[in-house]
Amino acid sequence: MPKRTRDFEEDLVEKLKDSEFATEYLNASLEDSDEGSDERFLMALGQVARAHGMTNLAEKSGFARQALYRSLSKSGNPELSTLKSLLDAMGLKLSVEQKKQAS
Repeated sequence: MPKRTRDFEEDLVEKLKDSEFATEYLNASLEDSDEGSDERFLMALGQVARAHGMTNLAEKSGFARQALYRSLSKSGNPELSTLKSLLDAMGLKLSVEQKKQAS
């Protein structure tokens, strides 16, 4: 009998190829500020990177593919320049905005 459902990961990877969806996905992961939020952001960034193809991103960013995998791993601690280069290679950018004031 054929499989009638799609794997969650397959579906997510397909959606993360879209820049608008990837932007919203990464921004949502940045909104968390509890313990472990930094690791979850790196995990989300890694998922977006894999959706774009690590070999392709390595070529565009100028980093070795293995270095990108290492930077985006659970124990990774990428430098700001690495994040900026990686985001640029995916057609995204890092920005800062003012927090919204509670009324």
